Amino acid sequence: MKTQGNDSRFAVLIADEGLIFKKHIFDDPKVMGRQLIEAAGGTPVDEHLAIAILPNGDFEDIRLDESYDLGGRSVEKVLVARSDRSFRFKIDDADLEWPRACISGFVLRKLAKLPENYNLWQELPGQHDRKIADTDVIDLGAPGVERFVSLIDQTTEGDALPSKDQAFLTGHGYDFNVAVEGGTTGIVLNSVILPAEKFNSETADVLILLPRGYPDCAPDMFYVSPKLTLAGTDQVPKACTVEHNFSGRVWQRWSRHNDAWRPGVDGLRTMLARVQTALAEARA
Repeated sequence: MKTQGNDSRFAVLIADEGLIFKKHIFDDPKVMGRQLIEAAGGTPVDEHLAIAILPNGDFEDIRLDESYDLGGRSVEKVLVARSDRSFRFKIDDADLEWPRACISGFVLRKLAKLPENYNLWQELPGQHDRKIADTDVIDLGAPGVERFVSLIDQTTEGDALPSKDQAFLTGHGYDFNVAVEGGTTGIVLNSVILPAEKFNSETADVLILLPRGYPDCAPDMFYVSPKLTLAGTDQVPKACTVEHNFSGRVWQRWSRHNDAWRPGVDGLRTMLARVQTALAEARA
């Protein structure tokens, strides 16, 4: 970042592992990684890493003897830390890295640029996801790539959507939103494509109500809007005649009860498979 006024020098904010940034001025926008490390007081230089924090939040390594154009890449922030390697992880869809095996929840939140009303969850294969507090310390050196998901905090009104569900919906391209009414949390899937030539509409919004205790407790029925009738006959599908009001809308209730549920395994992925089966098999 070029300094203001007639000054032709370049200002860069360099931080330590606590993300405390200090301004440093360079005469030339093209600097080497070792210059950035030396400016931050990192000794010995070859035991430190310099990582550019790009404007879009991505990280990029700056090698010790690499000529790096800070001005040309619009880099304004650089992280310098002592380490012999970097540790990679994911927050939502962003690939990030950190120069130490341990990282705090506070630093993770800063790297993710989370709004205050969002929480961070760590995905743990075969276990319930873990909510990360600012004071928690996470070991990035554990086997595999650590994965984290950000999630809006709805604990004052209802249960939050588990991070694995949010990751599934996002990863499969669903347009969705979370609605809360009277302490009940509903997941609204917008414009779900229906089986071809099956109904009087090509798409519909699908509502899934999450019971208290979800995901250990199973959702039961599901709901659609607008009301669906079978193509050609205009008949309402079997067990779909009851209406339900939620979040200011009238929904058609599909009474398809859930008799099997595996706590810790099943989730919205399972529920949506049931929804798709019910829509495909609908009869009058």
